Amino acid sequence: MAKRHLAMQTRVHRQVREIGLSLARAGASAVLLMSCLAGAVASEAAAEQASTAPQSRSASDAASSATAAPQRRWLPAPRVNGRIMPSQIGLVINVADPYSVEVGEHYRQVHRLGDDQVLRVELPVASQLSVADFERLRASIGDFFGDRIQALALAWVRPFALECQSITAALTLGRDARLCTATCAKQSLSPYFNSRSSLPWRDHGLRPSMLLAASSVAQARRLIDRGHASVGRLALRGGVVPNVHYMVTTDAARNVRASLFPPAGPLRSLGIEVKVEEGVLPAPGSLDVLLVQTGIARFQGAESLEWLPGALADHLTSFGGVLDRSAGQSTVLDWIDAGATASYGTVSEPCNHPQKFPHPQMLLLHYLQGSSAIEAYWKSVAWPRQGVFVGDPLAAPYARMRP
Repeated sequence: MAKRHLAMQTRVHRQVREIGLSLARAGASAVLLMSCLAGAVASEAAAEQASTAPQSRSASDAASSATAAPQRRWLPAPRVNGRIMPSQIGLVINVADPYSVEVGEHYRQVHRLGDDQVLRVELPVASQLSVADFERLRASIGDFFGDRIQALALAWVRPFALECQSITAALTLGRDARLCTATCAKQSLSPYFNSRSSLPWRDHGLRPSMLLAASSVAQARRLIDRGHASVGRLALRGGVVPNVHYMVTTDAARNVRASLFPPAGPLRSLGIEVKVEEGVLPAPGSLDVLLVQTGIARFQGAESLEWLPGALADHLTSFGGVLDRSAGQSTVLDWIDAGATASYGTVSEPCNHPQKFPHPQMLLLHYLQGSSAIEAYWKSVAWPRQGVFVGDPLAAPYARMRP
């Protein structure tokens, strides 16, 4: 039975790879991708969409369709093998923060981390980390963790920022002292964007990081439990059909990712349903939600959705990563508290560059190949310096399970 299950998993992952062909990771290619100019339609997805589309339409229908919505198509993504494993995650706990101590210990126990994977530091519990404290923290991380550690889980809510940069980006990519002079400017391409690597420290010399942040210890414990329960849960077809919701809003400034959404419809080969819908959120009570992406400053009612363990959700707005909620916008904590397992938001004014937010297709296509949440989210953001990544890094519903 184990061999049969493994064969089924392998077949599902092969079908995912056929959707995404290799994408050159040069900066020019990334710009083309984010402009929705790159790539051909993925062969299997395109064929399946065509097979379910009407065979003929009237001239008036065709004209109406052409003016009503962009022509959507699947973009290429690289083939990915493997994922970051629990033995490759480093956990950082702030001993000065009771939340961090309790949440970090729960994470250590649930994911069975060894003592050499847990670094305990002492940091101020404040929204912003000073440059001096940041430099000490980054040095401690570099000194403590060996080459086996590929990514970091940070067990706190605050600090979430270093000047105008998110704490996750600063620890992963280093401090950018010039960022505050022009937060709306273009940025350099992340070397991890759309990477095929499952060993980022070995291959790119960086450790992607993610905050284990929630509005309370109880919510954080539930987040971690969802992340652990998600692993391999959807790798075998034949059960639940996950729903992926891309929301088209009337907020023109925040709806800029809509042109990057893929075609709507079932992808039976992958066992998912892609929905491109008008509105801020899916309808209340929507079932088996795997992904929600929208563009809005504030939202309500996400707790009414039936989230799958390992679900991802984010909204494009200026201050979704301001975790002390001082900016007056909904934050990633609202997604986590509602039942999502990972999210993303910016901590300083990014303007509405799509490159500063998760690419809808890249996030999904990496996740469907078995990548963990931290990999899928980090690989989907071309310019991540202002964005804070939040959730359980090890969530991986499409992970291959060993026999």
